[in-house]
Amino acid sequence: MEQGDRKARTRRRILEAAGRGFRSRGYAGVGVDGIAQAAEVTSGAFYAHFGSKDGAFEAALAAGLDEVIEGIPRFQEEKGADWVEAFAAYYLGKAHRGDLECGCAMTTLSPEVVRAAPETQSLYRAKMERIVGLAAEGLAGGSPRERRARALAMLSVLIGGLTTARAVGAERLSKEIAQAVRAAAKAAAGKTKAVGRKSTGRQKSRA
Repeated sequence: MEQGDRKARTRRRILEAAGRGFRSRGYAGVGVDGIAQAAEVTSGAFYAHFGSKDGAFEAALAAGLDEVIEGIPRFQEEKGADWVEAFAAYYLGKAHRGDLECGCAMTTLSPEVVRAAPETQSLYRAKMERIVGLAAEGLAGGSPRERRARALAMLSVLIGGLTTARAVGAERLSKEIAQAVRAAAKAAAGKTKAVGRKSTGRQKSRA
């Protein structure tokens, strides 16, 4: 294996470990040594690739939000006009509710961004603008501004609803919240439309 490939693989392992750590335990709950250990590298290798814990958080945040940017169009292509219902069902599903480590960065990392540096908040804002734009493209009826407002409402309902469903700690209530939030997200989105060419593949959507 060439040195460049080896460095890229090491960076990817550290980034994945950082993403899992920040999502499951929060920024304050995981340190550089813990991330390095999870990635099976030295702390020196961590610093060589990311420079600081803040640098790793920013990279993990970008990677996590990019998953959503890639995931929403897949739902739109595969599910057509039913994409919001399908996305909400996945987002509030039991498997996703229970998966902090690999769950959506919009829910797990947004609270950390509130306390982050302005540069990190700027990155977050740009990524979220892209996510909102993609969601709005899958909505029908009304003006572009109205569709944007509906996309913002739908995403906010899902993010807040998933946080609440996870926090209650009781499956019965968590499921009840999830069902209510799915309906609320669909109502907030309003009329939807198919976007792009519908895929016939069986690739699992992840956001």
